Amino acid sequence: MTEPAPAYAAKRDALAARFKNGSGPVGLAKDTSNLFRDRSAAARRQLDVRPFCEVLRVDREAGILEAEGMVPYEALVQACLAHDMMPAVVPQLKTITLGGAVAGVGIEASSHRYGLVHETVPELDVIGADGRVLTCTPENEYADLFFGFPNSYGTLGYALRVKARAMPVKPYVRLEHLPFGDDATAFFAEIERRCRSGDADFIDGTLFGPDRLFLTLGRFVDEAPYTSDYTFEHIYYRSIAGKREDWLTVRDFIWRWDTDWFWCSKNVFAQNPLIRRLYGRKRLGSRTYTRIMRWNSRVGLTGALERILGLRSESVIQDVDVPLARAAEFLDFYSREIGIWPAWICPIGPQGDAARYVLYPLRNEWYVNFGFWDVIRTRKGHPPGHFNRLIERKVAALGGIKSLYSDSFFPEAEFWSLYGGEAYRRLKSKYDPDGVFPDLYAKCVLRH
Repeated sequence: MTEPAPAYAAKRDALAARFKNGSGPVGLAKDTSNLFRDRSAAARRQLDVRPFCEVLRVDREAGILEAEGMVPYEALVQACLAHDMMPAVVPQLKTITLGGAVAGVGIEASSHRYGLVHETVPELDVIGADGRVLTCTPENEYADLFFGFPNSYGTLGYALRVKARAMPVKPYVRLEHLPFGDDATAFFAEIERRCRSGDADFIDGTLFGPDRLFLTLGRFVDEAPYTSDYTFEHIYYRSIAGKREDWLTVRDFIWRWDTDWFWCSKNVFAQNPLIRRLYGRKRLGSRTYTRIMRWNSRVGLTGALERILGLRSESVIQDVDVPLARAAEFLDFYSREIGIWPAWICPIGPQGDAARYVLYPLRNEWYVNFGFWDVIRTRKGHPPGHFNRLIERKVAALGGIKSLYSDSFFPEAEFWSLYGGEAYRRLKSKYDPDGVFPDLYAKCVLRH
């Protein structure tokens, strides 16, 4: 372990002192959130971690970055690119924070090599329920907290400092978009072949429908005959079906999905050419769309319109990880029962310690993440969470697991059977016996 930067150490010690002087339940004060579940406003004293937003160092020779927990990936990527580096796994939205991606589950098209964000982390500082700041590694006395922190969502403490793996970059990324029609078996077989061969730096896919499957391969290159610009008038996901080959600068590749929130910008009319120009280049992106979404959630405008039109709606915003061997089965289920298009897929490569992350355990095998984000509207009424429960049950039946950043509807016993019940109880008893932080089930399912 290296000695942390003096400025960080001073902030850390001051925060710990303020925390120890208070009492009662704690919530996190921060500027952004990428959680997509409404929560009740519980009365909690606020732990203000907003000052912890600095990049501390980027070590090209060691392949390591070190940053404070609240640094958004937009700033982290900028600092790394100045050294011709990037974080090994960069979640798709600029406002996601490094600490949030470790406490939650972060993924991107480099995950076939490096796994999930938390699997690229060798060390982190966590402020615990008693105000102590614990430096956690896989081998030290806090190894149980190190492996219990991912997917804990602030229920065991908050990350103040994170070390993570970084990788060298070249100036450009060359993309290949490969069509597979409706042949899901061939599609997932090719994903496995490409993952095992390791011949692509980035692998993901876009499903425009059950009969329009596209695999995208990205490779670093030193030169490009041209570069496409998807930061304003042109829309990245629309290019996938229309181009077999494309080139982007490395920065534009990293943020290719942010400009249109994948494709969800259509819900705020940002794909209309005229309205897009009214937004302007600077306002296109996840930061703007998140603000609009939160405003709509508060005022209930969409819900009121749906009631006038006689529609019932259910938000289905999910990322699920399914074993690659069962991915075609999930796609068949998804096409029949859910049918939100487009959908995103991203392979996850096996990492040696995957099963040790007790709140998000993966086996030592290949997985495929399916991401789909929209509202299902019907005229027929369904019980609350009907479509989400279909997904939860199917994913569990296939030996998969889903992220907890959005709505969940698990019965409590089922939840704990999937998300490390006994291990979580031991961690809670050891590190938060007085319930200073919320309980994981209460926060992620009951939304308290």
